[in-house]
Amino acid sequence: MSTDAAVRSCPVALPTDRTDPFDLPPELAVLRAEAPVTRVELPAGGWAWLVTRHSDVARLLRDERLSADPTRPGFPFVRPGLRAAARAENRAGQFLRMDAPEHTRLRRLLTGDFMLREIRRLEPEITAMVDTLIDGLAGGEADLVSQFAFPLTSQVICRLLGVPYADHEQFQGRSRQLFSRRHSEADTQRFAAQLQAYMGALVDAKAAAEDPGDDLIGRLVRRHLRRGEVDRDEIVGIALLLLVAGHETTANMIGMAVLTLLEHPGQLARLRTDGGLAGAAVEELLRYHTIVHFGVPRVAVEELTVAGQTIRPGEGVLALLAAANRDPAVFADPDAFDIGREARHHLAFGFGAHQCLGQQLARAELRIALLGLLRRLPDLRLAVPARELSYRTDMATYGVHALPVRW
Repeated sequence: MSTDAAVRSCPVALPTDRTDPFDLPPELAVLRAEAPVTRVELPAGGWAWLVTRHSDVARLLRDERLSADPTRPGFPFVRPGLRAAARAENRAGQFLRMDAPEHTRLRRLLTGDFMLREIRRLEPEITAMVDTLIDGLAGGEADLVSQFAFPLTSQVICRLLGVPYADHEQFQGRSRQLFSRRHSEADTQRFAAQLQAYMGALVDAKAAAEDPGDDLIGRLVRRHLRRGEVDRDEIVGIALLLLVAGHETTANMIGMAVLTLLEHPGQLARLRTDGGLAGAAVEELLRYHTIVHFGVPRVAVEELTVAGQTIRPGEGVLALLAAANRDPAVFADPDAFDIGREARHHLAFGFGAHQCLGQQLARAELRIALLGLLRRLPDLRLAVPARELSYRTDMATYGVHALPVRW
């Protein structure tokens, strides 16, 4: 039997079980060293090629022979809910799951709003939000996930989009259900429809107003909808994608960032002493905890070869960002957490044309949140041992369900 045939006939289960909350499943290091492109069985059924080396992941995410369109045959799904979302009748505006030229057209509408200079204009407001939330923490004990991380990221994305923050419990709850691996396809479709109805009503109200406002949705209405460059459903899809992704991922990253610093007191002391290390600390935290921990799914539309393995049209691929970011060929002693490391080449935000549009906003929120907590709560510490925390191994984004702290 040829090597190719042997690999195709002997899939392994996708490694998902962690023995340490700060480390990846140990099988991934073995695969990266010995079988960097290997066939794995997926929890939601079917199989895909798992790619674990940094150079291969970066290359694949630039390769136009791979498609991000989940409606294509062979597209890999880690969670049944994602398959349900892909089958939804209205996917307009969901550019994250589109290929060029539609992806390019829709993403270009938003580029200016997420440029670094625009994010810097928001930083004073983010700082004020951080201080207000810390002011509201009382009694010397709190859950930093529910009382700080999620309120912060929800306020920021609501401010950017023009979504009423008073509705945050509604969209946070539905978002959490969408990201869970526990719900059926029917449940996921229902949650998605409820979110879409909510956003549709908001977009319709702005479209009907003489002045739709100077927030992102308002600008899309004024600059593009009224000129016929996008339709109503596309704006709904764009806004919903940004709303859900814009608060869920960063909130979980804030929780893991605080936990990691508290569990590495030497690194925490370095950051307290020199706040100028905050930017480097954020990059290292993003590398160390790549919270999109099940990878970026793609499907081949043409034959290609990666690390000697042929991938045929219609075969799924999982580009595992988390494993790539622990690749010893790129990062020395990759399982160590070191805020002095040069970590800018991490792939936590993906790579290529689909690289995360909101990455500069996420960096700003992380940096400002961490510096604010260290400045205002110098005695911050865990209220329970890290091993007793409940980790989000059951969710699409890794993190902690709660982070009880004292100060």
